[in-house]
Amino acid sequence: MTTVISIENLWKEYRLGVIGHGTLIHDLQSWWARVHGKEDPNAKISPMLKGQEKQIEGDHFWALRDINLEVKEGEVLGIIGKNGAGKSTLLKVLSRVTAPTRGCIKVKGRIASLLEVGTGFHPELTGRENIYLNGAILGMTKLEVKRKLDEIIEFSGVDQYIDTPVKRYSSGMRVRLAFSVAAHLDPEILVIDEVLAVGDAEFQKKCIGKMGEVARAGRTVIFVSHNMVSIEKLCEKATIVSCGQLQAVGSTAAIVQDYLSRNLAISKISLSDRTDRKGNGSIRFTGYVLKSGDDIVKHFRCGEESVIEIDFQNIRHEDFYLEIGFGIDDYLGRRVALISTDISGNRPIKVDKTVNRVRVTINRNQLVPGEYKFTLFARVNSDVADWVRDAGNFVVGYGDYYKSGKLPERGQGVFLPDYKIEAF
Repeated sequence: MTTVISIENLWKEYRLGVIGHGTLIHDLQSWWARVHGKEDPNAKISPMLKGQEKQIEGDHFWALRDINLEVKEGEVLGIIGKNGAGKSTLLKVLSRVTAPTRGCIKVKGRIASLLEVGTGFHPELTGRENIYLNGAILGMTKLEVKRKLDEIIEFSGVDQYIDTPVKRYSSGMRVRLAFSVAAHLDPEILVIDEVLAVGDAEFQKKCIGKMGEVARAGRTVIFVSHNMVSIEKLCEKATIVSCGQLQAVGSTAAIVQDYLSRNLAISKISLSDRTDRKGNGSIRFTGYVLKSGDDIVKHFRCGEESVIEIDFQNIRHEDFYLEIGFGIDDYLGRRVALISTDISGNRPIKVDKTVNRVRVTINRNQLVPGEYKFTLFARVNSDVADWVRDAGNFVVGYGDYYKSGKLPERGQGVFLPDYKIEAF
């Protein structure tokens, strides 16, 4: 098969810097240190870069490091990795949005990319005008675009607003139109980032189907996603990006299993030692225990009360209002439940400086037996204070939920509904 993308020894560097500190005195301190060749007293690594220190050399951040990759014509390549790993930067370099610092990329054919909400759209132009604009960027004539116009508009589902300026569109509408344009203008290479997560579930399903259709037509698709189910369904080959480097390339099944194993290893690290977190740090999750009633347990049972107690460190040492979120994913990374003070209608919890633990109680565990992991996030006075993906994991074991001695087999659902069946 013909190689359509060849990446050799690719490096991408960014410069770390602070535009302004918010106060004049800090700006003057930084200026004085720079003039006299001294270390900036206000310089610090952004919380977004914690855990990526080995990619930093002085004020240089290597977002990509020595990437080598070949993609064949008609291949569907899945790219997976944690937030900040370098996936989006790789796609931006590939799509010529930004230039590489070192190395070489050879591309055979036209690339259509969907990288960020609104990318490639002029906000003052209507949806219809932007379709023609994107076609022109891909080198298509107006007549060629016109032949595809009705199909693009119908697929996007924004036909009522197609003659409205794009700046009036919601983020979901922009994603719908952008994907429809990218997928229908017959590029040789289609590049899709996790931006599809903005759309609703029905549209995501349509997009996955369309990408499969594009691949079956012999075109190349590169797809970035945190959804392992979509990656396994769509991609025949996958790669893991971590700390700006390709960690593994191979069959999708093997790569997904490798990635999930790596995540399990990460979740075993003490929460207080995790550096791959986000937030302003006003509180930090430090640990958790699993309980059934008052007893500490190693796993839960379906049908029984399940309790997770989460410890945190209060950096603020003052009273505040706390919102807690607890997202549960299955072993494939599919979100199966979200528990939060926000969606339950509870008000934020008022916390004083003596409080350092929260308790999440699931009254009757309805998850089917299996392995699960969870993401934790906290807001303090409406600002994100701490966010840790795959903060921990737990196992749900067998329990006689229906008092029948039977449960669905694995793969036949993710939760156990309370129901009854009647004839009438």
